Amino acid sequence: MKAVVTVIGKDSVGIIADVSMECAKHKVNIVDITQSVLKDYFAMIMLVEIEKMESDFAVFQKALGDLGTSRGLDIRVMHEDIFNSMHRI
Repeated sequence: MKAVVTVIGKDSVGIIADVSMECAKHKVNIVDITQSVLKDYFAMIMLVEIEKMESDFAVFQKALGDLGTSRGLDIRVMHEDIFNSMHRI
């Protein structure tokens, strides 16, 4: 199973490192990542594997959301089933 992680906010040093470390804490593997800086804004989308995750999905979502709040970023995690359903019209 996979999930999509999005990160948007003001660019600053260490965003990718902090998000990656939070993923590692939950045993979430990063499969693919794309990021860019548009003027002063950082945007990133990650595809992660959650099969070996050692916590509940909601706990992982909250951990990344809390990380985003502490860094002034909007970080969201969406399970691939929800993502696929939203884009299947």
